Amino acid sequence: MLLPMKILQSGGLTFFLLAGGIASAGDGWPQFRGPHFDGTVKDARLPLHWSETNNVRWKVAIPDSGWSTPVVLGNRIWLTSATADGHVFSAYCVEAASGRILHALPLFRCEKPEPLGNSVNGYASPSPAIEPGRVYVNYGSYGTACLDAESGAVIWKREDLACRHYRGPGSSVILHRDLLILTFDGVDRQYVTALDARSGKTVWHTDRAIAWKDLDETGKPKREGDFRKGFATPIVIEANGRQQLISAASSTLFAYDPDSGKELWRVTNSAHTPAVSPIFADGLVLAVTGHGVAELLGVRPDGSGDVTDSHVAWRTGGKDVPLTASPVAYGGLLYTVSDHGALTCYETATGRPVWRQMVGGNYQASLLCAEGRVYCFGVSGKTTVLRAGSRSFEKLADNRLETGFMASPAVLGSALILRTKTHLYSISNQE
Repeated sequence: MLLPMKILQSGGLTFFLLAGGIASAGDGWPQFRGPHFDGTVKDARLPLHWSETNNVRWKVAIPDSGWSTPVVLGNRIWLTSATADGHVFSAYCVEAASGRILHALPLFRCEKPEPLGNSVNGYASPSPAIEPGRVYVNYGSYGTACLDAESGAVIWKREDLACRHYRGPGSSVILHRDLLILTFDGVDRQYVTALDARSGKTVWHTDRAIAWKDLDETGKPKREGDFRKGFATPIVIEANGRQQLISAASSTLFAYDPDSGKELWRVTNSAHTPAVSPIFADGLVLAVTGHGVAELLGVRPDGSGDVTDSHVAWRTGGKDVPLTASPVAYGGLLYTVSDHGALTCYETATGRPVWRQMVGGNYQASLLCAEGRVYCFGVSGKTTVLRAGSRSFEKLADNRLETGFMASPAVLGSALILRTKTHLYSISNQE
């Protein structure tokens, strides 16, 4: 449906607004991968079809650059951005009902940021997290801040969490009870830490306990420690009566006690630089090891210590294992999309492949599952929608927006909140 679109100005920023009402807010999208840490949402009547002229509620340009996923609560959408040269790190608050930019806040500055050294990552890739009254933004070692979610006022800041990212930050913050959990997997140090969400003070700090095998003939890490870094975001699960922080690092998948940081179990592997966030489905932790020897693992989370030989229920490898986009699970099936566009369906219980389909293009954004559909967002701007739960590939729609996706999707009520390389969109059925 083509609707009239208004062009508005807010603080020198241009955005577009369609006439008509707004869907109810729903539960929102509090952090990367949503309320369940797994890219799934229930009871959302999301659109099946859209384009630049169809089902766009509003569209607003976001200055500078950022691949962070927007977080949404009530009538507020928050996202982060940074200048291409890495000198200024900002947060933006957008009104969900209208697309109007309410706050544009430069929060941190860096005179000599380390060059990214790649064309994939940026300086504002970690996603924020939001809860009633507060939003938490993070730019890796360049800074972390807690803001008032309505006014944008700074409640606390931290600029002392050190890490040499080497190729830019990537791991997102997550909220657990009254803790804000951050992951720093750099070339020089690798650790997980939890801050008091109210004050920003450190509650616990756990260094990764990894026996590195990347030393050169001089005893130094190869490529300045390039094989030690990581970009994955952890999740919190509850299994066998205990909560666990599942965190992928180079060469090791860890489980920690999220309240204390104590290591619970680990699975070792031969890969490096993980970026895919694990999920928990059908009693298994489903995780990707990373680059190099890329494998998809199904791990039983009821062990203790090194469970590599005892609790890996299944593993599968090959060129179709995703290196960037995180998966979704639905109806006993696991869906993944590789960086080169191989969409694969597996049985979650066994890891056996059910079907494989090339969908075309490259993929960085994580998958979304809603209402029996899986949404795949491509770097080119194409979104392929398929039926979930089927043991054969069944495409329902192909949609396209300009400039393409690096950020993962968010959901608010019956609306998709989509961030392309240049704009933020609210997409919903306009009937």
